[in-house]
This record gives sequence, C-alpha cells and structure tokens, in this order.
Amino acid sequence: MRTRRTFLLNSSTTAAAAVAVLNSRGLERLFAASAEVAERPATEVAMDEAYWRVVQEAFTLDRTMINLNNGGCSPAPRVVHEAFKRYLDHSNQAPSFYMWREVEPGIENARRGLGIDTGVDPETIAITRNASESLQIAQLGLDLKPGDEVLTTNQDYGRMLQTYDQRALRDGIKVVKISFPVPATSADLVKRFEAAITPRTKLMHFCHITNLTGQIFPVKELAALARSRGITSIVDGAHAYGHFPFKLSDFDADFYGTSLHKWLLTPIGAGFMYVRKDRIAGHWALQPAPESMKANIRKFEEIGTHPAANHNAISEALVFQQGIGMERKAARLRYLRNRWAERLLKNPRIVLHTPLDPALSCAIGTVQIKGVPTGDVGSKLWSDYRIFSTPIVHPEFEGLRVTPNIYTTIDEIDRFADAMERIAKT
Repeated sequence: MRTRRTFLLNSSTTAAAAVAVLNSRGLERLFAASAEVAERPATEVAMDEAYWRVVQEAFTLDRTMINLNNGGCSPAPRVVHEAFKRYLDHSNQAPSFYMWREVEPGIENARRGLGIDTGVDPETIAITRNASESLQIAQLGLDLKPGDEVLTTNQDYGRMLQTYDQRALRDGIKVVKISFPVPATSADLVKRFEAAITPRTKLMHFCHITNLTGQIFPVKELAALARSRGITSIVDGAHAYGHFPFKLSDFDADFYGTSLHKWLLTPIGAGFMYVRKDRIAGHWALQPAPESMKANIRKFEEIGTHPAANHNAISEALVFQQGIGMERKAARLRYLRNRWAERLLKNPRIVLHTPLDPALSCAIGTVQIKGVPTGDVGSKLWSDYRIFSTPIVHPEFEGLRVTPNIYTTIDEIDRFADAMERIAKT
C-alpha cells in the first residue's frame, strides 16, 4: 500500500534526482556551448545572446527585479549552490564526524584548484571567508613600530582603512592616504605612490580594482616599486579574482586578499589570501595557531568551528568558471558595461567616473547624473523600476555603482539605461 509517508519519501528522492540531472545537464550544456564558440574571438562571443542564454539558464533568480549590485555579492549558479547544500546536508547528519572527518578535507582540493588557476604554489594560499578577513590578517600580522608609515589611497575599502586607523591609535603608526582623480591613468597612479614614499614607508597597500569606481590599478608596477624600495606590499583584490584574467604569479606582491562570492560565484562566505612563501613563517596569524604550524599557510585558517560547505563549493565554482573561460567572461562583462555606459554618455547631464579602456576596467561602472543626489537616483531606480544598485558618495565624487554579471540580460541593461535617461530629464 502506498502511504503518505512512502509517497513523500519517493517524491523527495525523485526531486533530488531531478535536481542532480538538471545540474549535470546544465554543465553539459555549458561545456557544449563553449566548445561551439571556442574558435571565435571572445569579443565576438560577448555579443552572442544564444550562447549567454545557456549561461543565464544556469542560475535560479528573481527576475521581478534587476540586480545591478553583483559587486557586493552575487548569486551562485545552481550547480554550485546545490553542491553547497549537499555538503551542508551531509555535515548535518553528525557534524563532529561528517563535517570534520569527511567534508572539511575537501578544502585541500579547493586550495589546489585556486593555486592552479592563479599560477602559484597552493601552499601559499589560505582559504578565508572574505577579502576583509584576508586583508586584515595581512594588515594586523605585520610588525610595525611607532612612526612607521603605511601608504595607501583614500579610495580603498572602508574596512581596510579603518584597520589602519586602529593601528595608528594602538601602535602609533602613520597612515598616508593618497588622493587620485576618477578616472585615473596607470602612469599617474604609479607617479603618485612613488612621490609619497619616504624613508619611513614600511608598507604599500593598494587595490587591484577599486570597489568605488572599478578602476584597475597597475599592480605589477606598484608591487615592483615596493620591492625595489624594500617596502612590503598588500594588494586588495576583493573585486578582481574571477572578474577578469590575471595570474598572481604575474605580480611580485607579498600579500593578496580576495572574496570569491563576488565574481567567482561561490556561496557567500568564501575568500582566499595569498602570502609570499618566504613571508609565511614570520607573519602573525589573526588567531593564534600552534607553534608547529609557524611556516604552514594553514595557520591563517585557524578560526575555530566553521562550516566546511562554503569552501568545498569553491571547487564547483572553479569548474563552472572554466566552462565559460575567463577571456569570454571578461569580454561579456565589459560588453554589458559598455552597452549602458556608451549610451548614457551621450547625455550631457551624465558623467562616468570609470575609464572605458579595457585595460583599466571591466564590469563595474560608476555613473552620476549631475544635479541629482546619487542617493535619490538609487531610491528612484528601486521604487519606480525595481532596479537595485549601489550609491557611492565619496568626499571627492559621487555616483551610482552599477555591476551586472554574466546572468544579466541585454533587456535588463537597456531597461536600466532607459530609467537613467528618464531620471536625467527631471
């Protein structure tokens, strides 16, 4: 006899199997679509809506709104989100056994995958929960004395600047914050840093790409400048990894921190920190680890009990990204940004604070309607059009930060541009 209990059990089993097949077929379709366009230039594929429709269908989204704040955090594709839930469910059966003994070791596969993808030794990569944690481990683990100078900009992320302000209060260091125009050139940024270096400069901290306007910094040149002067370098790569192609091995930086839930599309609460091999042993961990781990990159992961599902799903996110290819992904993101930006720049009331040069920016664009407070623009976009974005108000400029992602449709980009033109008429 088929009871309600057996019906529910059979239904749940069938549903789980259907999800697994859906995710498997989603990856199969993605890899097949990518194989079909493999010989075409990335800039051409960026405009192929049939290809990107396959990518868009890999996500479960709320299409009653237009989400243009993927720079904060982004939805994960189904294959990643389902893996995350699977790891959670497995852990929850007996966390002290399954989570610690069976799920947690998966962190090593994620570490190896990130090492391969970034071109560095996996033993220089610590898995963290976000860029802030990564960077604060770097910032707070350095030995600095009263009077030592930290050189950064006034456009770095607020949490990182607050960390240095606290060190100034506690340790008596001096924090020097460089100002620069928006948009800026690479040559000017290098010149400003070089001019601000003094004999007391011990640390240079700079963005790979700023969260405020999406300006890409000349990381290789700045890291080389720091190295040539015997200065430690920390790179804030919160918005860089998974956003546009690069290898950490291209830079000679001492520390690099990033989030993975922005552009790699992992579950929320995943990041990593790169530490130059010869700096690991001498750098203090944010939370103390055993002395036996002194030269082990894993000492920076000693944070107490935490879910293993977040970092294990990094491996699925890497597979999904590789299915698209970073060149194609970056080309698509630039295409979406340029579609709205080039249209809006024809309006004399609209100013763009982000350079359109592909070497200096990618998906992020910060746009201002002259004469209309940015907060009001953001509020109107939401209340009238259900378009979600990020108002940026800096002492030297303001604008709306717009960050689409690979699931964003052309129609959504055009509706955003339509709304901005209407607001600009008021």
